[in-house]
Amino acid sequence: MFKLKPYAAAAMIVALLAGPGLASQVQLDVSMANRMLLAGKKQTTFVKVGLRGFKIKNAKHRAPVNVAIVLDKSGSMSGQKIAEAKAAAIAAVERLGRQDIVSVVAYDSTVRVVVPATKLSDKQSVINKIRQLDAGGSTALFAGVSKGAEEARKFIDKRRVNRIILLSDGLANVGPKSPSELGRLGATLMKEGISVSTMGLGLDYNEDLMTKLAQQSGGNHAFIEGAEDLVRIFNYEFNSVLSVVAQEVAINIRAAEGIRPVRVLNQDAEINGQQVIAKMNQLYSDQEKYVLLEVEVPPNKNNKTIEVAEVRVSYSNMETETTDRLSSVVSVKFTNSAADVEKNLNTEVSTACVLQISNLQNELATSLRDKGDIDGARRLLIANGKYLEDNGKKLNSAFLRKRGFDNRYQSGKLSDKDWAQSRKAMREQQFFDASQQIYSGAKPKPQK
Repeated sequence: MFKLKPYAAAAMIVALLAGPGLASQVQLDVSMANRMLLAGKKQTTFVKVGLRGFKIKNAKHRAPVNVAIVLDKSGSMSGQKIAEAKAAAIAAVERLGRQDIVSVVAYDSTVRVVVPATKLSDKQSVINKIRQLDAGGSTALFAGVSKGAEEARKFIDKRRVNRIILLSDGLANVGPKSPSELGRLGATLMKEGISVSTMGLGLDYNEDLMTKLAQQSGGNHAFIEGAEDLVRIFNYEFNSVLSVVAQEVAINIRAAEGIRPVRVLNQDAEINGQQVIAKMNQLYSDQEKYVLLEVEVPPNKNNKTIEVAEVRVSYSNMETETTDRLSSVVSVKFTNSAADVEKNLNTEVSTACVLQISNLQNELATSLRDKGDIDGARRLLIANGKYLEDNGKKLNSAFLRKRGFDNRYQSGKLSDKDWAQSRKAMREQQFFDASQQIYSGAKPKPQK
């Protein structure tokens, strides 16, 4: 179940970049798990399409933002929680400039627009209104997000970063409340160019609902165990909001004749014959996001090179306010030597494959535990940990070895007294890994 196939392939990358020489342009890297495949046999492998955002020169070059802050102020948020939530929202507003749009929505049993969407010309007035919030009532989460979307739509603009930031500490108990309903709302907002980042506070919120909403809209998700971490996590989120360099990213992969697209790992995509279409809402400065496409390659003769796929990408450049287009072609060479296949293994792509395959297994372990099969979940997490650690050694990846440790740690946190906290931490980690994002120097978030 866990054995990594020799996802060997090769890449002869011809990058045809629109506007060569432009520093403020996303970098496209199309590659495969190996530069060679064994001759004479049909096999599957992965194509990795990586997109890295360019570095923003300074704050003057960042895109203006249109952000709706949606705060849960139900009764469970009373005391330290609402105090820290207000402090976090105020700290976020302090980071914005006069060119930015901000709105604040608060919800309990009903929804109230605390600050209508407005240009941030009077920052102190916005801060004063946030300070007046108090807690009480039930949790109308769906209505809160919907109202935040209404405010964001007032100034929606492709030249702005349109984002809803949702904070909740409890179960949605007024209005629509299922992960599928919130997921559909997220997908609708993504089509409009609005992403939703969700922040779950404490141990009583629905992590499936919160991750689904973020995933379907192209936002972020965070599990915040203690209210004292709210300001720090809000700051982390605003680092992302203020560093968007590309939006409306469309990826079109056309498999060559005889190559069969099989599946895209951990990402929604449309496969229609030889064509695969995937979309990303936003790309941040100095961040890589990638798509992993599994393909079936027919048998070929020794020393023959064939084209595997052509990739075309378009995106909205937030700095130049242009639509940029990139393209690349990837190929593979066949050999009779298994040693040559092994020697030409692309460790970076193979690492990504191992991570995404293991993430699917981690999700399966969560599902087994949800059904009460604690022993099955534990065995699966231990086996998944070994798979990650073995491949971490093979590929010299500290990240994979760390994820292996995480799985083994999780295998010991499946009892009833641990499960509420452990499940939320697992869902957050699954979300992070499935989002297929890499930052320069990034390290995996440690498990508590």
